[in-house]
Parts: sequence; C-alpha cells; structure tokens
Amino acid sequence: MANLLSKENIIAPADYNRWRVPVASVAIHLCIGSVYAWSIYNPPLTRVLGVVTTAADDWNLSEVVWVFTVAIVFLGLAAAFAGKWLEQVGPRMVGVVSACCWGGGYVIGGIGIMTHQLWLLYLGYGVIGGCGLGLGYVSPVSTLIRWFPDRRGMAAGMAIMGFGGGAMIGAPVKEFFIRLFYRAPDYLGTTADVNLVTQAGRRFVELAGTLQEVVVIGAAEVRDLTVPGPEGVYVVNTGASGVAETFLVLGLIYFMVILVAAFSYRLPAEGWKPEGWAEPEQGSRNALISDKDVDIDQALKTPQFYQLWIVLCLNVTAGIGVLGVARTMISEIFGSSLPGIVNTSFAATYVVMISAFNMVGRFIWASASDYIGRRNTYWIFFVLGIALYISVPYSAQQVSASPSVVWLVYFYAATMIIFTMYGGGFATIPAYLADIFGTRYVGGIHGRLLTAWSTAGVLGPLAITSLRQNSVTTAINDLMQVIDPSAFQEQFGAPVEQVQLLIDQNSVTIARLMEIAPPGTVDPTSGLYNSTMILMAALLGIALISNALMRPVNSRHHIA
Repeated sequence: MANLLSKENIIAPADYNRWRVPVASVAIHLCIGSVYAWSIYNPPLTRVLGVVTTAADDWNLSEVVWVFTVAIVFLGLAAAFAGKWLEQVGPRMVGVVSACCWGGGYVIGGIGIMTHQLWLLYLGYGVIGGCGLGLGYVSPVSTLIRWFPDRRGMAAGMAIMGFGGGAMIGAPVKEFFIRLFYRAPDYLGTTADVNLVTQAGRRFVELAGTLQEVVVIGAAEVRDLTVPGPEGVYVVNTGASGVAETFLVLGLIYFMVILVAAFSYRLPAEGWKPEGWAEPEQGSRNALISDKDVDIDQALKTPQFYQLWIVLCLNVTAGIGVLGVARTMISEIFGSSLPGIVNTSFAATYVVMISAFNMVGRFIWASASDYIGRRNTYWIFFVLGIALYISVPYSAQQVSASPSVVWLVYFYAATMIIFTMYGGGFATIPAYLADIFGTRYVGGIHGRLLTAWSTAGVLGPLAITSLRQNSVTTAINDLMQVIDPSAFQEQFGAPVEQVQLLIDQNSVTIARLMEIAPPGTVDPTSGLYNSTMILMAALLGIALISNALMRPVNSRHHIA
C-alpha cells in the first residue's frame, strides 16, 4: 500500500496531458469546500431538541459557530505540517489521509449530534475534519503550479476554485438531506389551546399528569421552519432536525469521492517544462517575480513571508466571519423588513450564490493577476473591499427605516463582490508566494502561510459573534424600555424582573418581544451586524499597508 501511494509511483509519462490534472484537484476541493456552507447547519444545530425553535438545553449560535472555527484552525495547522510532508511523500498519500479525516470527522460529528455531545462534534468535524481540510487543501496547489509554471495564477485558481465552489454544491445537498430526515415534533395547538406553565425561565405543559417541556413559536419563527408548520406549542425532544443523519450520509459520500480523486493524481517528471516556455523577463509588472528559490525554513526568516501572512490573515478575517453566519445574517437583516422575499429558501440560495461568486472569483482574479501583477490585484481587493464593507450598515439602516427591495439588491451585490475578492485572495496567494520565493518549495511555504487562515478562523467568528451578541443585548434592553409589563407577563408567564432568566433559557428573543412592542417600534434586528462590518473595513486597511510595502526577497536568502 505504501508503494501504491508513494510519490515515485505517480510520475507522469512524457506525453501526459497536463489538463487532466485539474479534474482530481477540483473534485477534492469541491468536497472539502463544503465547509463554506457551514451556516446551513446553524439553524438545525441550534434546535436539535426543540426542532422548530431553540429549546432551553439546545446549543446556541455562538457554540456551534465555533465548530466551524475549530475546523478552520486545524485546517491551517494541518496545512503547515503537511506542506513539508507533501514534498516528501507526494499528493496521493496526502489525499488518501485527507479522505479518511474529512469523511471520518463527519461521521464522528454525526454521532455527537445524535447523543447531543458537543465535544464530539468539535472533535469530529472540528479537529479531525479540520485536519482533513488542511491536507486536502494543500495537496493540489503545488502540483498544479508545477504543471503550469507559465500560468501560475490560473493554476492556483484552478486548484482552489473548487474549494470556493464546494458550498454551491454542498448547500443544496445539505438542505436536501436535512429536509429528508426532518421530523416535526408533537404539536399541542396554539397558546390559547393549552395551559402554559413557566418555571425557572422554561415553558411547560401538563400532559398525562406530568409536566412536559415545550417551545412556543410565533409568526416570526414560522417563517424560519425547515418544513412549513403552524405557530403554537410543540413538545421538546419529540422530533428530529435531520442534521445528525445528514452528517453520517455526507461523511460516507465525501470519503469515497476524495479517495477516488487522490488516486488520480500525477506529477511531472523532474525538469519538465511546457513546450516553448521560458522564464518571464523582469519588468514593472514582473518586478516581484523571482527565478530563484528559497528554502521552506529560510522563507520564515524573511519579512516578505510575514507581510503576506498579514495580507492573507486580514483578508480572510474580513470574510470568514460573515461566511460562518451568512444564512443567519441575511435572515436577520432583511427577514423582518421583507418577509415576503427573504425566507428560508431565499437564505439558502444566498449561501449557494456566495459559493458561486467565491468560486468564480478564485479563477478570475487569480488568472487576472497573471496580467496585472499580484500586488496590484491585492490593491484592488483592499480599496474596493473597504468601500463595500462600509456600505453594508448603510443598507441595513435604510431597509429598517424604509423597507424596499432596492436595499436588498445593494446588500446582495456588495456581498457578492466581497466574496469574489475573498476567494480571489486565497487563489492568488500561492502564485504570489511562487513569485516571491520560487516554485521549488511553494507547497511547503504555502502550507505554513495557511496558519494565517487558522488565526483568521478564530478572529472572524469571534468578532462577528461577540459583536452581534452585544448588539442583541443592547436591542433587548432598549425594547424592554418601551414594552408594557402587563403585556410581558401575559406573553411569557413571568414578570419583567425575570427577563434575564428568560433570556438565558431562550424564552425571550427580539422576535418574541416585537410581537408585544408598541405599534411603530422599529425592529432592531437589521442592525445587529453594523459594528462588525465597520471593524472588517478597518482590518482591510491594515492589510492594504502590508501589501503596499512588499519588495523582492534579499538575495542572501536564495538557494545557491
């Protein structure tokens, strides 16, 4: 088996068609790139017990978003390790291990959901699956750059394009399986049909002489149901959100696809070059392109490595937090203002479109960088990105004050352009590294640079979840100032003095408070992400400076 997977066993013959290589690369990246559709899992994971809405013992959004974060952290860590290992054992070995980790991580995560053990979800999808992500991510990059030294940007774009498009396929597939395995909980009727009891912030109904915990949903929650159903009272832990079964099925599918693709890898023979190709001459656009190689360990001693680390980290931080909550974000910003348009199907389609633009951006921007230069490409990312991130809070403010579909169009267009540049940043960075450090060890150097992705995987979700939670707390406190205490008592079966307890048990939400708010009260939900977008624009400003200072590597770092 070791010989079958070895690097020496996959050297291509002289007449091998190099355009066959991208097929395996894209197939693997389509599988692991489904991580970008993580936000599809957020709603069912936060109501595994309540099913139709979050129950008191269900996981909250901050807890499940961090699973995505852990996966990205271990992606970067595994890539940093696998980069040098890849150069030793070859991409087939790395691809096979990736299949075992990514598929197996899904299965372990599914078991964790079934048993409601959050640590198993973190271990399976986050740690083991994250390692599979990192291994699968780096295996095709250096391979394709070796096959396409004449088109480094395009090669990197092809290698990484599938990762951006993974959610485009993964999102509808996940939606399909979640709906397939979904089972509604027992329905007891409307709030007028049952006698609700509130104890320690939880809602109960007496059934057959015993108190059964229930959840109550209104018109706002009905709009977000996985499968349409009536508003009213449902018994906790009597249905199935469908997400656990989805994890098990997808784990097996991803394992098989990645395994087949890994066995399709081929490497060019030593010294192979495309017919008629020569190294580019130095010029204004090619000023940073070097024909000298830098060793993996030596690259860490150059300021250029850390400048590119900052560029990648901050560009990813600005986008990855939004990716992790994309479905939730568009529903919260526009769901209450434009309920007839922004529903669960619209939000799911939004995730798919993010993936499509992420994928297209990877290929287009990386290919364009072959002509306009890598540094100039990042100039565009950061200048345009700052303007677009700042425009999002404006759109949210306007749609709340004056609901109109035009603000949804502005928001949609701005975020789609943002995600082309987010994907383009990933796809262009390997070619940028090859320009600066040479192609010989670009796989290993790229793997170590992906620790910037790990860091961004923590910073992005941390920023968006903490700032969002601060906004939620402020919004609830503001609403409580205008809500009639007697209306609160009737709605929740408890006095206003117990509001914090009810919030902690997920009984009080902005949506439920808006049902009893005075007429004319502005729903604050659309502004929950404003502070996050402003912070992301500031981070891109720092990345812009780091990119502007890029210079060629000092000759003392070159391999003699």
